Amino acid sequence: MAVPDEPEVDSGDLATALAAGSTDALAEIYRQWSGLVHTIALRSLGDVGDAEDVTQQVFVSAWNGRHTFRPEHGSISAWLVGITKHRIADLRTQRFRNHRNLKAVALEPSATTSVTDDSDWAERLLLVHELERMGDPRALILRMAFLQDRSHDDISSTLGLPLGTVKSHIRRGLVQLRERLKEVDRVSS
Repeated sequence: MAVPDEPEVDSGDLATALAAGSTDALAEIYRQWSGLVHTIALRSLGDVGDAEDVTQQVFVSAWNGRHTFRPEHGSISAWLVGITKHRIADLRTQRFRNHRNLKAVALEPSATTSVTDDSDWAERLLLVHELERMGDPRALILRMAFLQDRSHDDISSTLGLPLGTVKSHIRRGLVQLRERLKEVDRVSS
């Protein structure tokens, strides 16, 4: 026997409940429209992790800005799409800045690294190249964590990213670098 779908809650009622501070209303809004938000973010950014981060940021922003929603100006879905577009634009701006900063860091010599022979220099160039291939924000986060010896909390607050996202980028970035370095070792052996 098929279970009937739950009836959709009226958008006007949801908006009123959300504005009044109902977490149940936020949960229902998330249930109904998180797929739309995630799909827009994924198609715009092309990265599942970034899309998940943007989706989270959109619903946090919706909660924090719940008093700004005006049903007479548009639907909840249109409001969420607007927030999503702003969060995507913010992330793209951040990527651009991070990329610009990453290039500056890659070109400046490190005070703690002394290059004594050709193999050290080659490894350093390979690492810089792989970080550039990796792209931001992951490469910037790895540089901050390992070259600048900054804590995960510091990186999170500096970049305005959730702590879990920073940790995920570090873990995935290290796995990616390890695989690439193994590949280079196999070729050079």
